[in-house]
Amino acid sequence: MRVLGIDYGDARIGLALSDVSGFLAGGIGKLDISGMNDALKKIAPVIEENEIDTVVIGLPLNMDGTCGASASKIKVFAGKLSEKFPNIKIEFIDERRTTILASEYMNITGTHGKSRKNKIDTLSAQIILQTYLDLQKNKEK
Repeated sequence: MRVLGIDYGDARIGLALSDVSGFLAGGIGKLDISGMNDALKKIAPVIEENEIDTVVIGLPLNMDGTCGASASKIKVFAGKLSEKFPNIKIEFIDERRTTILASEYMNITGTHGKSRKNKIDTLSAQIILQTYLDLQKNKEK
């Protein structure tokens, strides 16, 4: 079974997928969406084709750690995802620094312009998922 990482946004969703061992996260692309229902419709085939058992969603907490409007919206999305796929475990990862880390990686690799815009959501999802996988590995120790 595999784990799917999601960086949820109003217009785009970045996706990342774990390897079968649950050790590494790899970005698999982004989806352009027009709302939650469209997002659910477009994510469903990814979940089904990859035999996903856990979905990890980045939760944009406020800097003081509280949930704001964006985090509340993501929790609503997670609830709808859970209704559609009741056997899948839904997890959240604090994503406050994810976009900053993704931007730093892109600066280091010289990714700029349109290429950067097309990859930032995928890279953010990969960071979210890798953070989760690393936390799970540390729990096993």
